[in-house]
Amino acid sequence: MKLSLRGEYALRALLVLGLKYDDSVVRIQVISEMQNIPKRFLEQILNDLKSAGIVESRRGVAGGYRLSKPPEQISLAAVIRHIEGPLAPVPCVSEKFYSRCSCPSEALCGIRSVMKDVREAIVKILENVSIAELCARVKHLESRHTNPLDFII
Repeated sequence: MKLSLRGEYALRALLVLGLKYDDSVVRIQVISEMQNIPKRFLEQILNDLKSAGIVESRRGVAGGYRLSKPPEQISLAAVIRHIEGPLAPVPCVSEKFYSRCSCPSEALCGIRSVMKDVREAIVKILENVSIAELCARVKHLESRHTNPLDFII
């Protein structure tokens, strides 16, 4: 699995929506500025996340986006699978997007065996980290860097 810029931006946008979950909606301009994401690209990503039921939107002057469910209920795995596709490093170890191997024998393939372990580790982490956990990690990191000079070094 390789996280594309689109995938990274999706997670960063959801981070903002998670941090501002108690607000009614967050304007796209706010997300764009907070995360330095080009507005047009962000619009496409948010529309994609909306079609997946991860976010919802309100139109108009007071419009914007919000998470469609509590941040605790949205796993990073679900988001990444929607944006990027399989979490598996090779198609023959994917549980949700399986594709037959080109090797002579899947059962005896050492590479497949290792890649299956890699997939299981990736899935275990991403399934257990929610948008809420991501937000908590950001808050924790920010609390450790209260001195503005820390960012200069």
